[in-house]
Amino acid sequence: MPVGNRNDRRAITLFTLVVAGETIFFLPFVLARIFRPTLLEYFSITNTELGIWFSVYGVVAMGAYLVGGSLADRFSARKLMALALWLTSAGGFLMFSLPSARLMIWLYAFWGFTTICLFWAAMIRATRIWGGAGFQGRAFGWLEGGRGAVAALLGSATFLLYSQIHQFGWVILATSALTFLAGIMVWVLVPDYAPEKVRVKWNEVVQRSLILLKIPSIWLLIIVIICAYSGYKITDDFSLFAKEVLGFSEVHAAGVGTAALWLRAIVAILAGILADRFSRVHVIVLSFGLTIVGGLLIGLGILNSVLGFVLMNLTITAAGIYGVRALYFAVLEEARIPLMLTGTAVGIISFAGFAPEIFVSPLMGHLLDQNPGVVGHKHVFLLLVIFAVVGLVTSLGFSTFTSKVKLQSQCNHENAD
Repeated sequence: MPVGNRNDRRAITLFTLVVAGETIFFLPFVLARIFRPTLLEYFSITNTELGIWFSVYGVVAMGAYLVGGSLADRFSARKLMALALWLTSAGGFLMFSLPSARLMIWLYAFWGFTTICLFWAAMIRATRIWGGAGFQGRAFGWLEGGRGAVAALLGSATFLLYSQIHQFGWVILATSALTFLAGIMVWVLVPDYAPEKVRVKWNEVVQRSLILLKIPSIWLLIIVIICAYSGYKITDDFSLFAKEVLGFSEVHAAGVGTAALWLRAIVAILAGILADRFSRVHVIVLSFGLTIVGGLLIGLGILNSVLGFVLMNLTITAAGIYGVRALYFAVLEEARIPLMLTGTAVGIISFAGFAPEIFVSPLMGHLLDQNPGVVGHKHVFLLLVIFAVVGLVTSLGFSTFTSKVKLQSQCNHENAD
């Protein structure tokens, strides 16, 4: 195959992974991130009740991460991802029918299965294969940045749709249709990576898992992801913060949520480029540092009366959160995880690392409902700072440990020669 055609094919593959990787989470998460005040009113629920929906999703996802990781090492990423998108889309059409709050809980449980068990590890494995040995930072940076761009484009489109017709149901319907179309894109355009050609028995999966659990760097990476993902979940508060603290209308508050998605795209791509040029772990440390600075300024209410200053602090906070999120799976090589165990490793890491799915949203909802207005939002941002501090310290520990392991490996290699 000519080089040009091969490069075009690689670009198309990455583009499809990017589109699918964000579209699948738009229904369960991004709509709530952009339209949180509208969603609460649409279903007549509180912040705490919405947190419970996310918590149910997280409980299902915990088990799904483990099973999905093994599936990704056994079956075609193309087939798993396409099926996941089509099933998630079906859930969206059900959401359009305005089901009861009780039924919505079951729908979020269903999405926990479709988006995680069938999709997540398969996408990470496909991206790691795409990146090869020398482009892991850029591969995951482009994946996260591209996903942010897709989220921003879809968010902007749905924002404009809602601002014109003020019918949230049509936003849900349009998003469901786009999710279905993304499944068709995956089926047609993603190469049929087939790890199933080397069948792995389930008892071997257990053995592989035990091997991975003995690697100390995995545990450090898990803590980093717990802290980073907790911060990412707290970005759900941005649009509500704009409405309740800054006094924005529902439409303008949704605009703040959409702007954050554009920032996510820019920051993630920049973080990926910097990570491959300098150090992936050091960029993660810097990103946690930005999160701490921005979160503290908002949480302590410093110059909160100056709109421009508050928006700048939100930007700094979001930039730090998105920088970490772009790179925490880009350090799998530094963690000494073999490529053939990528799916299983992602399952184990995600099982523990994404535990905030269960507790952060209900905790955030409780803080906001028990402390209405400015005080509740300050508490949320101070909670963010706590997670960021722990993440920064752990990232430094991860850097120190992996550097020692790398140095020891080089010494052993030189002695063997």
